Amino acid sequence: MKFYGYFRSSSSYRCRIAFNLKGLDYEFASVHLKNGAQKTPEFAALNPQKLLPALITDEGAELTQSLAILEWLDEMHPEPALLPSDPLGRARVRAFAQVIACEIHPLQNLRVLKYLADQFGADAGATTAWLTRWLTEGLEACEALLAKREAETAFCFGDTPGLADVCLVPQIFSAQRFGVDVSHLTRIAAIHARCEALPAFADAHPARQPDAEP
Repeated sequence: MKFYGYFRSSSSYRCRIAFNLKGLDYEFASVHLKNGAQKTPEFAALNPQKLLPALITDEGAELTQSLAILEWLDEMHPEPALLPSDPLGRARVRAFAQVIACEIHPLQNLRVLKYLADQFGADAGATTAWLTRWLTEGLEACEALLAKREAETAFCFGDTPGLADVCLVPQIFSAQRFGVDVSHLTRIAAIHARCEALPAFADAHPARQPDAEP
């Protein structure tokens, strides 16, 4: 497999965690987002959206969008499972993951922040207010979903990490990077700490990637 990502991309971070959990090797190709490498004709031919991540399978199939890649990985390499075995459990995990991937993450995306600055003159203070509003509101919803679980578990929806945890940890990294205080979210904080203690999560951290920068 050939995986196109970037050390600071939270959607790429999700995939790295899943690769590690499943013990899968891959060839890594760094796509430098801040330098605009995702907009080159070569990468646009692979992913017309010009976003990360992208994956080329061993058979040469091209995959984009992190949640689609994660579910494909889970179907092709089912152990350890990222999704529960029962339909209701899978739906709840997918809903939690989509709060992050579909509702929170897009609003912190580099292209969105750049548009706010270029088109509306948003300065650093305005950008910070924007990020604080949407990241806090979204993660508070995640905390509330965890509070609604039928039982407290070590990880988001079970005693082993799954898709929800794979999405949560990169989002907490982003909140910390942007200076958004989410320390009041006690369930999330406890789960995040347990995940970070696992090598699969620790080794996927942006600071430990070959293309990492200060």
